[in-house]
Amino acid sequence: MAVIQFFYHLLWGDLITIPLPGGSSVGLSLLVLILIPSGIYFTVRTRFLPFRLFPEMLKITTEKKSLSQKGSISGVQALIISTATRVGMGNLVGVVAAISAGGPGAVFWMWVIALLGSSTAFIEGTLAQLYKEKDPLYGGYRGGPAYYIHHYFMKKNSNRKRSGIAVLFAISGLICWCGISQVIGNSVSSAFTNAFQIPPLYTTIALVLIAAVIVLRKNATVKVLDIIVPIMAGCYFLITLFIILKNAGQLPAVFQQIFAEAFGLRQAAAGGFGAVLMNGAKRGLFSNEAGSGSAPCAAAAAEISHPAKEGLLQAFGVFIDTIVICSCSAMIMLLAPSDLTQGLAGMDLLQAAMHYHMGSFGVVFIAAILWLFSFSTFIGILFYARSNVAYLFGDNWLSQTLYKILALVMLFIGGLAAYTFVWDLGDIGIGLMTIFNMIALIPLSRRALDSLKDYEEKKKQR
Repeated sequence: MAVIQFFYHLLWGDLITIPLPGGSSVGLSLLVLILIPSGIYFTVRTRFLPFRLFPEMLKITTEKKSLSQKGSISGVQALIISTATRVGMGNLVGVVAAISAGGPGAVFWMWVIALLGSSTAFIEGTLAQLYKEKDPLYGGYRGGPAYYIHHYFMKKNSNRKRSGIAVLFAISGLICWCGISQVIGNSVSSAFTNAFQIPPLYTTIALVLIAAVIVLRKNATVKVLDIIVPIMAGCYFLITLFIILKNAGQLPAVFQQIFAEAFGLRQAAAGGFGAVLMNGAKRGLFSNEAGSGSAPCAAAAAEISHPAKEGLLQAFGVFIDTIVICSCSAMIMLLAPSDLTQGLAGMDLLQAAMHYHMGSFGVVFIAAILWLFSFSTFIGILFYARSNVAYLFGDNWLSQTLYKILALVMLFIGGLAAYTFVWDLGDIGIGLMTIFNMIALIPLSRRALDSLKDYEEKKKQR
């Protein structure tokens, strides 16, 4: 336990504290110090890609898929898988927690981090394509950070079959996804208990059985996510749009509050600017996962005409996750009277806000959407696990099946009880993934930038 706490605080605790006027301060964790400067660097090197090529991102999503490899998936399907894992409980409860701790101004910094993260997502998505390989088990392609880290560190004619850093990344990923599985089980069972008074055991058994039917089949994951993700994201967006239109008169005041508090105009005197900035920044980093190396595991599986196209799709995925879905949660909360949500936190706060907007239907809707968000995350992370299990243990069905069973067991355990040390272990896993990924991502970014240049030149020639 002491070791887990040490690594948790090393990765996520305040490594540096910067004092600010008014008695406030900004605490910077190791991961913040890595990801934010990297995001700025990649944004500059891609010539502000999130703004400049946003129309191109939209265009690529509408392209017809053309697959030649059996078992392969399209670029958009890879985007759907990565969106399924990005869009989870953090988009609901995490956003609410960030606003509760840092105020409405945290939303602005969440948006800023998302824009920076889009560039990082482009780099790692493109690299995943450049270093992908054929998948002899599932068909199509596989890859991700373990594979481009391997190519970066392994010298030609080396007798070693695996890179040490790549192995550490793959192990960190598998640990992280086991931890996330338990969090998902606990979140879903708790939400259904609050909304429908269903005992956790019944909810958990149903969740595990449905998940097992999907993940233990060879290629059912992609087919299911193709259906679930557009429906859940679309429903959540439409409900939020209804709430926004219903409360349109409050919108100017809400946005004024977001931008005013973003720069500490209200908090400066109270010394709260640091909380505003870091809660928004950390929520953005947690939610979009850019730089962690998760999404490239899906990006590598895509069969697409140019590597940069998948990079652009993954950049667009960050936009969907944070700018759209996280903003929906923020608007639901901020458009509800503050006296109704005062003293509440987490899911209780969000359900109270939805009850105000939509009555009892709102509470049921949030429980159902949380189930969809969490369920899609679970089957999505098991898709990520495929390539990492293969890198560690080779091409065999035994290791693939055993890891899936382990994740299902963790899902079941999490549904019945919360073990915080396992949750911390999951956070440590994603933190270590980020560090190992960034070790190779920064020096290899030149290849992704060359791919972007090549794509833009070919586009001009058409």
